[in-house]
Amino acid sequence: MTQRTQMQRTLPPQANGTSITPSGYTVGGSTTSGIQRWALASLLLAFALFYLLPLTSHGLWIPDETRYAQISQEMLLRGDWVSPHFMGIRYFEKPIAGYWMIAIGQALFGDNLFGVRVASALSTGLSVLLAYLITRRIWNDPRKSFAAALLYMSFGLIAGQAGYSNLDPQFTLWVNLSLVALWFALDSQTPRGRLLAWGTLGAACGMGFMTKGFLAWLLPALIALPYMLWQRRFGELLRFGLVAVLVAIAISLPWVLSIHAHEPDFWRFFFWHEHIRRFAADNAQHTRPWWFYLPLLVVSSLPWAALLPGTLIQAWKDKHQAATGYLLLWLLLPLAFFSLSRGKLPTYIMPCLLPLAVLMGHALIQWISAGKTRTVRLNSLLNLLIGVAALVALVVIQITRPVYDHDEMLSLSLVFIMLMGWIIANLLPASRPLNYWAAPALGIWLLVALLPAGMPGLIVHNKMPDQFIKEHLAQLQQTGSLLSNDLGAASALAWRLQRPDVALYNTEGELKYGLAYPESAQRKVSMADVGQWISDARKQGSVGVVMRVNDVLENEEVALLPPGGKRYEQGNMLILILPATQP
Repeated sequence: MTQRTQMQRTLPPQANGTSITPSGYTVGGSTTSGIQRWALASLLLAFALFYLLPLTSHGLWIPDETRYAQISQEMLLRGDWVSPHFMGIRYFEKPIAGYWMIAIGQALFGDNLFGVRVASALSTGLSVLLAYLITRRIWNDPRKSFAAALLYMSFGLIAGQAGYSNLDPQFTLWVNLSLVALWFALDSQTPRGRLLAWGTLGAACGMGFMTKGFLAWLLPALIALPYMLWQRRFGELLRFGLVAVLVAIAISLPWVLSIHAHEPDFWRFFFWHEHIRRFAADNAQHTRPWWFYLPLLVVSSLPWAALLPGTLIQAWKDKHQAATGYLLLWLLLPLAFFSLSRGKLPTYIMPCLLPLAVLMGHALIQWISAGKTRTVRLNSLLNLLIGVAALVALVVIQITRPVYDHDEMLSLSLVFIMLMGWIIANLLPASRPLNYWAAPALGIWLLVALLPAGMPGLIVHNKMPDQFIKEHLAQLQQTGSLLSNDLGAASALAWRLQRPDVALYNTEGELKYGLAYPESAQRKVSMADVGQWISDARKQGSVGVVMRVNDVLENEEVALLPPGGKRYEQGNMLILILPATQP
């Protein structure tokens, strides 16, 4: 008897021989075909409405979105698809493939918000499909396949990153594909299917390596090795694993050799700075305690967090089953590995969330099939508490210390609609869990679709400088030289104008390495030299200055700028247009 048959037989049969749909209705035998027909179509519609349509509704967040937009745009402008450059300066913190995907988006859809973000959205959509496929392969139950895909697509961290231009959704896709392919390889009944799956695993590892580095090889090995030892299939891993290794090398080697020929120092910097130092150094970036990811896992699984304890308990009981054991290894081992790292960011655990969604979907459908609705109700009540608390807090803050001005009532209305949608979406399953268990997904989708567009001007001005720059694009396009004291604002300026030659005023940040090269040293402008730099630049044409003014030091930087010119201010942003002078 196959494992999938065993899994199917563990489901309690309905008394009248009927089944339960994803929405919870008990109907006749045509349900399964109906779910198969409409599950992916409904998810695709939700993906278009809540993921793709809102991509252009808000400006680029700093620092990540402006950075990745500019690096990828510069790749197109320079025609250099080998060596990453950030505003014309060497930038070796990541490999190349992630920039390729964002650059392709801008090449196809233009240098606009949709083009910058579509790679993240599509990567997330493909990961949703992988959740559907592996669940179908394991349990062959369309209800569970739909539930797993729906849960994954509505996890807060996954949904939030889908409309955000960075490399984590792409890297998560490649890790997900490698581990889904590994399961397909282990479950395949034909030599051809097995070889195809191992080859797909290798291709995913190769692309993942060229997106964020050696983790793309480590994570699949971290799961495959103990699993194959447990299943006494280590010889199979040695034989067929070689196929994956050869494919991964074939995918990545041309670029590996090209970047070494173009930039011999790339691998030294990338390996030691981005891997060894970030993992083990005392001065690693984003240092967090070892337990950082435990509460974050709960938050990341909202609006399904209350399902987490029951899911893990059920999975632990079933850990001796091959599929459940595999999914637990996939969930827990990367989580433990990232917890050991000194440097931690919330998005690092995104590769752990697909197996969690699959396990959660399996448990959820079992509860619903058995008529056990207590956990579903508790989950909805928790979400209701969160939604009501957020709504009350918004009203109190807006009354006592308004964050929205009178001309921002549309933005406030969007947030109000989002919170009311969240509350209604969780009232439904709280009252009728069998019918509306999937409704919390609508709440999170409304949140990720409407909240960024509903941000108050205070946040927009501080975190989305490209919108202010866009308003004064005509004046800035006429300038001969550009200057900025903030990397986020500078990259937004460079992206909007398609001009990477922005001089950096008293700032270097993550460009410290690249600015150490002699040919880039002139891009730095100190406070002591800014007067002379502007004087020389104005002899060649007008000068555009974009400043962020948050603290005492930045006010001192502004004070050193020459008087006159046209000034535009918004929040903590200042744009100054200084006219040309006679040489």
